[in-house]
Amino acid sequence: MISDTALSTVAAICSAALALAALCIAKRYVSRWCFALGMALFSVGSMLGGFMFRATDPDEVAKLALFLTIVDSLAPAVWLAFSLSYSRGNYREFLARWRIPLFAAVVVPVIILCVFGSDLMSVGRGGGADGGWLIRMSTEARVLHVVLLTTAVAVLMNIEGTFRSAVGTMRWRIKFPVVGLAVIFGARIYTQSQMLLFSAHGLSLGVVEAGALIIGCTLILAGYLRSGVPDIDVYPSHAVLRTSLTILLAGGYLFLVGIAAQAIALFGGFEGFQNKALLVLVGVVLFAMLLLSDRLRQGMQRFVSRHLKRPEHDFRKVWSLFTLRLSQAVNQSSLCAAAAKLLSETFNALSVTIWLVDEPKDRLVSGASTLLLERDVSSIEKELAISAGILAGLRKTGGPFDLETIKDDWANALREASLAQFRAGGHRIGVPFLSGERCIGFAILADRVNGLPYSIEEMDLLKCIADQITASLTNLKLTEDLMVGREMEAFQTMSAFFVHDLKNAASSLGLMLQNLPVHFNDPEFREDALRGMAGTVARINHLIERLGALRNNLDSKPAQSDLNALIGEAISGLGGLRNAEIEMDLQPLPPVSVDREQIKSVITNLVLNSADAIGSGGLIVVRTGSGNGSVTCTVTDNGCGMTAAFIRDSLFRPFQSTKKKGLGIGMFQAKMIVEAHRGKLQVESESGKGTTFRVILPLQPNAT
Repeated sequence: MISDTALSTVAAICSAALALAALCIAKRYVSRWCFALGMALFSVGSMLGGFMFRATDPDEVAKLALFLTIVDSLAPAVWLAFSLSYSRGNYREFLARWRIPLFAAVVVPVIILCVFGSDLMSVGRGGGADGGWLIRMSTEARVLHVVLLTTAVAVLMNIEGTFRSAVGTMRWRIKFPVVGLAVIFGARIYTQSQMLLFSAHGLSLGVVEAGALIIGCTLILAGYLRSGVPDIDVYPSHAVLRTSLTILLAGGYLFLVGIAAQAIALFGGFEGFQNKALLVLVGVVLFAMLLLSDRLRQGMQRFVSRHLKRPEHDFRKVWSLFTLRLSQAVNQSSLCAAAAKLLSETFNALSVTIWLVDEPKDRLVSGASTLLLERDVSSIEKELAISAGILAGLRKTGGPFDLETIKDDWANALREASLAQFRAGGHRIGVPFLSGERCIGFAILADRVNGLPYSIEEMDLLKCIADQITASLTNLKLTEDLMVGREMEAFQTMSAFFVHDLKNAASSLGLMLQNLPVHFNDPEFREDALRGMAGTVARINHLIERLGALRNNLDSKPAQSDLNALIGEAISGLGGLRNAEIEMDLQPLPPVSVDREQIKSVITNLVLNSADAIGSGGLIVVRTGSGNGSVTCTVTDNGCGMTAAFIRDSLFRPFQSTKKKGLGIGMFQAKMIVEAHRGKLQVESESGKGTTFRVILPLQPNAT
C-alpha cells in the first residue's frame, strides 16, 4: 500500500502541475489566476504534510504544523475569489457583493496568525496503537478553523450555483472540474470538522486531504482533456445561491458527524477512522459522477419507458412546466433563454440555439443558446442575412424537421449557423416558430446524448412546444407594440396641450409686436407691453416646469425647513387673488426635511386650483398642524367641488382636467412630489359645497 509520505508527494505534484498549466494558458482571466495560485498553495501544503509524516522531533513537527497552518489560511480567500469568478459572465457583480466576506477571509486568519503565532497548537504523542503525532489546538486555533470551514462551505456553494445555472453543453464542459473541486473542498470540510470536534488531530487527516486532492486533480484534468479549457459565460442569479443545496448538506453533515464521532469513540475509538474515510470518499465521488451522467439518466428513462410501458415524456408535466416558465418571462430575451433551457432538459439536447427574425433589418438575431458565447453569436449574426428563401423554406416545413436531410441552399445557411460539439450527437433538428403565414424564428437542437433519433412522439411534442413558444413571443411583441402605442398617444396628447398653450402665448406676443411700431412712443403702452411680455414668459416657464413632472424620477434636494414659512412664500408669490380671500391658520410646527421649491410648487398648485374652483367672493382657508410624527397642511375652499367619480378616475391622472386651459398634470405632479417625500396627498370633496386637500409629510421622510 502506498505510504502516507508518497501520497502527499503525489498530491503535491498533481496540484503543482495543474497550477503551472493554468499559468501557461494564454488568456489571463481572474478565475485562472486564482486557480493557479490556489493549486500552488495546495501543492505547498501537501508537501509540508509529507515532511510531517517523516518528522521524528516534536519541535520539527510543531514548526511544520505552523507553516502548514499559514498556507492553509491563505488558500480559502483565493479559492473564494475563484468560486465567484469561475465561468461567470457577471463575476464582477458577485465580487462586489462578496467584498466583505473576501476581506474577512484574508484579514481574520492573518490577524490570528500574527497575534498568537506558535501558541496556536502544541504537539504530543497520540494515545492510539500507532502512537503517532497528535496536534492539539488552542481556542484561537479553533476560531481560525471555523473561518476555514465556513470559507470552504462558501466555495462549494458558489461552485454549485455556477453548475446549476449552466445548461446543455455549458454544463457538460464544467461537470468534471466542478466535481473535482467538490471532492477537494468536501474533504477539507470533513477534516476541519474533525479538528473542531476534538480540538486536536492526528496526521492521518492529511491522508484524507492528500487523497482527495489527487482525486480532484484527476477529475479536473479529465475534464480539460475531454472538453478543453472551459470558456463559457454563465449568469447565475442570486436566487440560485439562496437555495443552495450545499448549505443544507453541510449543515446536516456537521450535525450528524458529531453524533457519529461520539458513537465511534464509544465502540472502539478512532483508530483507522480517517483511513476508512478516504475509501468512503472514493465511493461518494463515483456515485456523484453516475448521478451527473447524462447517459445514465437517459438510460434510466429508457428502462422505465420500455419496461413499465410509459410514454417517452410526461406530456402534462412538460406542458405545465413550459407554460409556467414561459409565463414568467418579461421580454423576448428571457423567454428565449427559458425556452432553450427547457428544450435542452426535456430532450437531452446539449446544444440548443434559438434565432429570431428581425424583419425591419432583414436579418437573424440570436434569442438564446446553450452552446454559443456572446462573441460567437455576434460573429455569426454578421454573416446571417435573412432571405426570402430561408423564410419560405421554414414555412414549407410546417413543423420540426431533420436539418441533415434537407439539401436546399436555405438549409445550408442554417447548418452553418448551428454548430455542434459532438460527432456522435445525432442529427440536428430544426423547429420553426410559425404564426400563420409568418415565420418569427426557429430553434435548432443538436448534440443529443448518445445521438438517439427523435421519435414521432417527440416530433409531435416539439411541434406543440414550438406553438407555445410562438404564442408567447407573439404576445410579448404585441404587448411591446401596445406600450409603444400608448407612449405615442400620451406624447401626442401632451404635444397638443403644449402646442395649444404656446400658440396662445405666440398670439399675445404677435399682437404686441403689431402694435409696437404704432404706439412705441406711448409710455403707458410700453409699460403694458413689457408687463404682458413678462407674463407670457412666466406662463411659458410655468408650462415647461409642469411638463417636467412627467419624468419618472424627481431630483429632490431636501433640507430642514419651516412648512409655515414655505406656505407664506408660496402665497406671497401669487401676488394676490382677485376673486378670492385667503385666510391662514398656521400653528407652530417642528422643522421638516423637504425640497423647498417642490413643496412650494405643491402649495401654489393647490391654492390656484381652489381659486379656479370658487366664484367671486369665495374663501380659501390654509391651515397647518402636527401630530403622530408628521406635519399637515390643509387647503379648503367653498367652491364647486368635485364628484366622487372624478376624484377616483381622473383627478390624479395626467391630461385629465375640467379646466378649459388646464394641462391636467398639476395634481399629478403634486401627488408625485408628496409621495417622493414619503407623504400622502388626501382629498375630500362634495359637489357644490367645496373641496379640502390635505398634505401630510412625515418628520423623517427617509424612514421606510
